[in-house]
Amino acid sequence: MVTTVKITSIGNSAGIILPKELMEKLRVSRGDILTVTETPDGVNLSPYDEKVTRQMEIAEQVMRNNRNMLRKLAQ
Repeated sequence: MVTTVKITSIGNSAGIILPKELMEKLRVSRGDILTVTETPDGVNLSPYDEKVTRQMEIAEQVMRNNRNMLRKLAQ
């Protein structure tokens, strides 16, 4: 699915309006929280999942704390 959205003013901030079809595909509704993840191709929107967010925080901490060991394993 390829679609475009327009950035609009929301008070002192900016936001985008998601088309109904995209919200259905994401299985989200008005008021839900989305996770925005940077990827090499841009950004990825997905429904917020507290468990996944916590796992990502732990993974980032492990990578930060064990950087040298991970480099050696990658060789």
